[in-house]
Amino acid sequence: MTSEFELIARYFARPVAGDGVDLGIGDDSALLLPTPGHQLVVSVDTSVAGVHFPPDAPAHAIGHRALAVSLSDLAAMGAWPRWCLMALMLTETDDEWLAEFARGFHALADTHGVSLAGGDVTRGTLAIGVTVHGELPTGQALTRGGASPGDLIAVTGALGSANGGLAAWQAGLRDLADPLLAAYLLPQPRIEAGYRLRELATAAIDISDGLLADLGHVCAASGVGADIEQEAIPRDDALIERLGDTQALQSALAGGDDYELLIALPAERLEEARAALASIDVPLTPIGRFSRRPGIRGVPCDGPGGWQHFPGAAP
Repeated sequence: MTSEFELIARYFARPVAGDGVDLGIGDDSALLLPTPGHQLVVSVDTSVAGVHFPPDAPAHAIGHRALAVSLSDLAAMGAWPRWCLMALMLTETDDEWLAEFARGFHALADTHGVSLAGGDVTRGTLAIGVTVHGELPTGQALTRGGASPGDLIAVTGALGSANGGLAAWQAGLRDLADPLLAAYLLPQPRIEAGYRLRELATAAIDISDGLLADLGHVCAASGVGADIEQEAIPRDDALIERLGDTQALQSALAGGDDYELLIALPAERLEEARAALASIDVPLTPIGRFSRRPGIRGVPCDGPGGWQHFPGAAP
């Protein structure tokens, strides 16, 4: 039987020289070297089979997605990723599955210059906990609490596609070349976009639980309300064609798993922000404004909606 340490050595230990890891995989803890004058930005997410992803999804997509959802939190803060830790729980050891999982995880890590500095492997229900560490100059973090009345509400990319991809998976589609299925299983964290928007936006959040839920978090943290222009919400043509306009809108409002960025932005900085994202081919769409009046208006909803782990619990 393959031991935990053999699995780590075989699939996850890689050279990390020169990337700020003074001591990495193989000891009790990692020793990291942050850049002087920078703050550490740390976030953790756990992905559980049957809750956050289909247990029979391709292993490389599971590996990619587990890291992507954590990196998205760094993007929302305007941070640059440096390191990560992973706690992997496996129902069984399967060399082919592990090789593909590691391939997906490491490919995304390499894309964003992230070093896997440590972690743990244990037995149980398939779940992956990923802690990411990023950096940004001291005092420059984007937070949820900086929006002001009159600021534009703007979002990157298109919304609702991941929810459309979930519906496609549930209907039996398995081709990851499909744009909606790829949006669901292979989300792309907006690291570069967050970095470029950091000195332009006044607040930000990643859209993981759905537009309304995450906009509600910004409103609560900033002490503002929001007026949305429903028709301005960007949705992929493939989503509208497949689900129809009404359901596509509902997917955008409450479907979750998009991992786009929602920002508060002074109106006079919109074109500057769009220009900053043009070279990385990321669209930025204004969808409304923050206001002094509490609540969210302009869309058909009876509450924040969105993803909840404990839907029966009180808000």
